[in-house]
Amino acid sequence: MVVTCDPVRPKSERTFSRNFGTGCFAMPAVGTIGNAAKTVIRGPGVNNFDISLVKNFPVREPLQLQFRCEMYNALNHTQFSDLDTTARFDAQARRLNANFGSFSAAAAPRYIEFALRARF
Repeated sequence: MVVTCDPVRPKSERTFSRNFGTGCFAMPAVGTIGNAAKTVIRGPGVNNFDISLVKNFPVREPLQLQFRCEMYNALNHTQFSDLDTTARFDAQARRLNANFGSFSAAAAPRYIEFALRARF
C-alpha cells in the first residue's frame, strides 16, 4: 500500500463511516511493496469505566453476607470496534471496498451485575 498524504483526520472530522482519510491510500506499482508503515492507521481510544461496590453485613460470628454491585462500562460510552483497514483494489488500481475506513460494530453497552454471597 502506498500512502500519498497524511490519513489522520482531526477529531472534529472523524465519523462512524470515515475514521481516517481513505483517499490517502493507493495501490503500489507492480513489483513493489509500498511505503505504508504498520501503524499508519490507529483506531480510536478506549473510554471505559468499570465500577464495583461492596458492602459486608455481619449476621453472627461465623456468618457474613456480602452484597456486590459491579458495573461494566458504567458511564455507557460507545466503544466503536472492527475498523475496516484493508484497502482492496482491482487490476486498474480502483479501490473496491466501500467500507474502507468505517466501523462495523460497537463494544458491549453498560452491564450491571448484582451478587449476594454468604461467607462462613
